[in-house]
Amino acid sequence: MDADQTLIAPPREVPRRPVAELLADAGLRPTRQRLALGELLFGQGGDRHVTAERLYEEALAADLSVSLATVYNALHQFTQAGLLREIAVDGARVYFDTNTADHHHFLLEDDGELYDIAGANISVSDLPQPPAGLRVARVDVVVRLRRA
Repeated sequence: MDADQTLIAPPREVPRRPVAELLADAGLRPTRQRLALGELLFGQGGDRHVTAERLYEEALAADLSVSLATVYNALHQFTQAGLLREIAVDGARVYFDTNTADHHHFLLEDDGELYDIAGANISVSDLPQPPAGLRVARVDVVVRLRRA
């Protein structure tokens, strides 16, 4: 990518933990399908951005017997348990990010790849006051890029 590499966050050093331990610590029962999909997502120890369809293709390539619906269910369960962060980039495309820390993203529209934006390179100010009884949970910024 030709963008200023200082803006793209380098891959985080994430200690590799057994997937069964990650699931148990998140309160999820380590079923065969969750373990297999978790291994694809977290098994390398680095951050990933995946769509359900991409993870489903990886599962098929790894000879896992899962349906696309099972992949969607597992991704949503992992998200609810705090293992993933959901990033909606438009009405039809949702990514799941293994980096759950606060950060933002570049979206390369030409190929649909997401890249983490490093540290405090974006500041958001002057947010409107939320309605009574509500609070801002987080702000997601997606900067869309196209090749020049």
